[in-house]
Amino acid sequence: MVTLTDDKGRCGVGECAPLPQLSCDDLPDYDEVLKKACQVVEATGDVPVEQLHSYPSVLFGLETAMLHLRQQSWALFDTSFSRGEEGITINGLVWMGTFDEMQRRMEEKLQGGFQCVKLKIGAIDFDQELSLIKILRRRFSRQVVELRVDANGAFAIEEAPLRLEQLARYDIHSIEQPIPQGQWQEMAALCRNTPLPIALDEELIGVNSTKEKEELLDTIRPQYIILKPSLHGGMVGSEEWITMAQQRGIGSWMTSALESNIGLNAIAHLAAHLYGPHITLPQGLGTGQLFTDNIDVPLHLKGDRMWFSCCNS
Repeated sequence: MVTLTDDKGRCGVGECAPLPQLSCDDLPDYDEVLKKACQVVEATGDVPVEQLHSYPSVLFGLETAMLHLRQQSWALFDTSFSRGEEGITINGLVWMGTFDEMQRRMEEKLQGGFQCVKLKIGAIDFDQELSLIKILRRRFSRQVVELRVDANGAFAIEEAPLRLEQLARYDIHSIEQPIPQGQWQEMAALCRNTPLPIALDEELIGVNSTKEKEELLDTIRPQYIILKPSLHGGMVGSEEWITMAQQRGIGSWMTSALESNIGLNAIAHLAAHLYGPHITLPQGLGTGQLFTDNIDVPLHLKGDRMWFSCCNS
């Protein structure tokens, strides 16, 4: 957690939350970078964006804290979401586990009113995972339940085309990161020939400059990209990714990355700000439900929609 305080004694809070062995800024000098960045903020009154491109979680935490300080409210942007007029539809997340565990979790999400369910796959036998998907599709058509899957790079290159064909039989909305990141030409070939849309997630980690982003998008040409501000450039970097994707006809949505409610709140408000009113794609903002001990912010779920209680600061 990072806290900014002004000369009037007002505070702003943000969350710097790199993920071990995944974030590009999960580095030994992290504490020193954060300390120096805070010193720059103290001296200038601004977040040193240009200095923090390689440290997206530091940047995101300081951006959040600065907005919270300036707004003096958890409502970081003025939107229909922050005014409590509109909720954000989110997907129900089913984590990897045994067949029985995943089936139970899937049932819980469906009973909770979720119309978009995301399944993490790649942890158990692929045929068993297909069986789960088949069960879901027997009960609910794609018009009733939108189904996303996330492979987290679990497929080998040679097996990926067949597995995409098998998944496509069940009206899958999209698959995230079917093969491991860093294989741009192989991923590009998949995206050109895929029977179902591919969304990039881990592939974007560490791609921080405008030039690198252009090269990645122009080489791979995915159908979607998924933005996690703490992994993909903070708020300013996520906005750049979204703009560049839109220019190329590539869709996108935002998701949290195991942040506490501080980070989750910031991502929800950023999504409402960047995508405007009436967000069409469900966002991935369900990871906050995994915590048994969390920080109190005025977010709440009603069915599959996240709402902000605007009267609370």
